[in-house]
Amino acid sequence: MNPFNELGIRHDIVNAITELGFEKPTPIQESAIPVLLSGSNDFVGLAQTGTGKTAAFGLPLLELIDYKKNFPQALILCPTRELCLQISNDIKNFAKNLPNASVVAVYGGANIVNQLRDIKRGVQIVVATPGRMKDILNRKAIDFSQVNYVVLDEADEMLNMGFQEDIDEILSTTPDTKKTWLFSATMPREVRAIAQNYMTDPKELTMGTKNSGNVNIDHEYYVVKARDKYAAFKRIVDYNPDIFGIVFCRTKIETQEIAEALIKDGYNADALHGDLSQQQRDKVMKRYRDRSLQLLIATDVAARGIDVNEVTHVINYSLPDEIANYTHRSGRTGRAGKTGVSIAIINSRELHKIRQIEKVIGKQFTKTEVPTGFDVVEKQLFGLIHKVNEVEVNDQQIDQYLPRIMGEFGEMSKEELIKRFVSLEFNRFLEYYKGARDLNADATEERGSRDGKRSERGERGDRGRGAEAGFTRLFINLGAVDDFSRGDLLGYICNNTGISGKSVGRIDMKGVFSFFEVESDLTNQVIEAFKPIDYHGRDVRIEVSGDGGSSNGGGERRGGGGERRRGAGGFGGGERRGGERRERSGGGSDRGERRSRERSGGSAFRDFSGKRREDRREGGSGRSRRSDW
Repeated sequence: MNPFNELGIRHDIVNAITELGFEKPTPIQESAIPVLLSGSNDFVGLAQTGTGKTAAFGLPLLELIDYKKNFPQALILCPTRELCLQISNDIKNFAKNLPNASVVAVYGGANIVNQLRDIKRGVQIVVATPGRMKDILNRKAIDFSQVNYVVLDEADEMLNMGFQEDIDEILSTTPDTKKTWLFSATMPREVRAIAQNYMTDPKELTMGTKNSGNVNIDHEYYVVKARDKYAAFKRIVDYNPDIFGIVFCRTKIETQEIAEALIKDGYNADALHGDLSQQQRDKVMKRYRDRSLQLLIATDVAARGIDVNEVTHVINYSLPDEIANYTHRSGRTGRAGKTGVSIAIINSRELHKIRQIEKVIGKQFTKTEVPTGFDVVEKQLFGLIHKVNEVEVNDQQIDQYLPRIMGEFGEMSKEELIKRFVSLEFNRFLEYYKGARDLNADATEERGSRDGKRSERGERGDRGRGAEAGFTRLFINLGAVDDFSRGDLLGYICNNTGISGKSVGRIDMKGVFSFFEVESDLTNQVIEAFKPIDYHGRDVRIEVSGDGGSSNGGGERRGGGGERRRGAGGFGGGERRGGERRERSGGGSDRGERRSRERSGGSAFRDFSGKRREDRREGGSGRSRRSDW
């Protein structure tokens, strides 16, 4: 008997999931399904991505639905369209042997008319993203007055994306008698607040330690200089010839640039971000699932809901702004009991972030050296030999060509033949890595960076450090108080100057100003490009920084105001400039902006010239939120 029968799942459903390859329940399924089948408890389930949460709530829902009634009985809310489609498709597959079962997916980026038509035909389970669900509720096109079950999947991510108000409004249309099931990978205060506000004495189930990482994942980090990051990244990929991975970047710009560079360098890669239409997104994901792509370059929001088994590596090309997002990223690998590797490529000033992540996930990172050119060539060579040894030979087809092949190789010895055959692929790497330099940076953890603290002296020292060789350090009178993050500032610089993100080096965010490095031959282009630019009516001023060796002083002290520091993070709304208190805006939280964000994958807000545009940082909530760092 299939173990799912013993959990109380009917034969029709068990037969369907058996065909899908479900042989035995995962720990979260084994623990959650019996509780949820009773239908009498609110429920909080904490488990990492890839542990089988969809089946943990989807199978009990299918048992509890009355298929004679053709109105919404269950609502599942999730953060992204990809995850929405994934959940709805999974539940449809689970229910394929159940007559009259109806599941409808409701999400942004698709024709709302078709979704309204599907709802009108009758539906028992609605799977939805909050923004599109609110649109449909506002049209009075659906009635949730008889909903018995509400599932909040990836609740932490929905809150990170600014959907709190939408969730509140949607749940206000459901009856007080409903049962609420909340699933999350992490349990921040905001998620705990949902449990308190919407649940009565919920049954709580934690798989592993709260906010911890998957035990099947190894965590590694490489320390390199900013200018060597892409070269080190390629070397890591080349050192793992069988890699099938997801590469995470902070911004849409960065994902596109990295993907384009990889394609030019001959890698099977493509980008996934919120600027893609649903059709483009589906095409990229189909190629990735079919393994036509070896590397998927993605932002955090775009990758939510990606459920692809056997991902071998997750590579953090840029660390996320919030620690909890690292858990979600790394959870893309090590799924369904498989093992995986999560890699972070950092500079020495980000070591304190690694230590903070270790505390949250409860696992140690391994510091790993970027492979030398010789290491890569050797690994590729024996990878090729392994493939030759494992290849399946189609004797029936190849036999007809053997006489001609043997004629070509007749004069060669076995040793000579092997040398020539291997050299077909080997020579390419041998040539590329000839004389390859060491890309490892000094990872000395100075000034207390191990525990994330930096002394006042350390702040000043960082301020006075010159630019990397070949780069010029520039001052700009915009900073964290203007709601910029490093990723925002990178996008702002690139958008207004037309230069590539790869031409921008280290970015040091301060309170009311920042420093950034650009390739020296682009310095004048950047300065000239910003001369006519203003930000909210204030002229944007860029100068060569005095601490980088310029004679103009660079102007760290501005208008007598100075900067009131809040420590290393540089975030906080109370800085003073020129005697005037500047408050962080906290704007952009209106509901229409969130609907726009859901459709496009980014937040919509007024750009720096007063025109409306899409945020280059994907998935921003449009609110002023501090970084966890």
